Amino acid sequence: MLHISLHKIFILAGMLIIGLASLSAQATIVASVKPIGFIAATIADGVTSVSVLLPDGASVHSYALRPSDIKNLKNAELVVWVGPDMEAFMSKAISNVSILHNNIQIDQIPGVQALLLRGVEHAELGSLYRHIGEKKIENSVSTDRQGRHYHGEYNMHLWMSPDIAKKIAIAIHAKLLQQMPISQDKLDANLRYFQSTLFVANDKIHKQLAPFKDKGYLVFHDAYTYFEKHYGLSPTGYFTINPEIQPGAKRLHHIRMKLIEQKGICIFAEPQLRPTVMQAISRGTDVRSGILDPLGASITLSKDSYVQFLVQLSDQYTSCFKGD
Repeated sequence: MLHISLHKIFILAGMLIIGLASLSAQATIVASVKPIGFIAATIADGVTSVSVLLPDGASVHSYALRPSDIKNLKNAELVVWVGPDMEAFMSKAISNVSILHNNIQIDQIPGVQALLLRGVEHAELGSLYRHIGEKKIENSVSTDRQGRHYHGEYNMHLWMSPDIAKKIAIAIHAKLLQQMPISQDKLDANLRYFQSTLFVANDKIHKQLAPFKDKGYLVFHDAYTYFEKHYGLSPTGYFTINPEIQPGAKRLHHIRMKLIEQKGICIFAEPQLRPTVMQAISRGTDVRSGILDPLGASITLSKDSYVQFLVQLSDQYTSCFKGD
């Protein structure tokens, strides 16, 4: 009997170890959007898993959480998001006590200050849009149920800034270190890897984009300010503040005139923009068309995915500027 009891104890102990290992494997970081997941994936490499709430092809400005999303948020070891002015769909869920104490709100990280939206371009295109018989510019800015603007006073696409990305990485490292001190060596090595690979990529991108600093161009929506300022690019303007609203015919005409007057060489769409919009602007001109992806939809989460994201953006700009 004693022999059988000990045998059962060993079996139960083995099952407990397997169960704990399974729970550890399921522990995850949940990032609101993919580029934030890219940063988290480097710091968490070999320590815990990372998942992303926003599906590929969905819009951060209009997404609604599914029951499975709520469950993932509640079960997460750590939730990383920009803040309510970007992911309004997160606000209610994040107020859950268990999530509230295990989240990083990027716009609250010390030293992270959102840049104001471009003043001149915003005013110029706004004045064009207000008097052309379509919806006023105020109505093209998304609002949540409390009337708060997603794209109001500040540009919240914070993941576009390599400098802010470093601060995000440090914040994730610090939080995971509190939760998983046994993994300190791995977490420290991952942070050093992120910083060193970002340094190398940053230098390469600066050199790659340097010849195009004075080239005029238009982007679909004002998501790239941090990237452009960091690398010294000079956009002529943008089509819309709210990417949910496709520009109408009269807007496109005024954008076309603006581009021609300022001798822009490229217009950049995003994956969701209809090709006919690009054709309407560039028809009969020498203006080239390109695609920018502000969410890195084609990139898989990995240890190097944030660097790949920045390099991809740089290559997308360069390809259009050079006419490749």
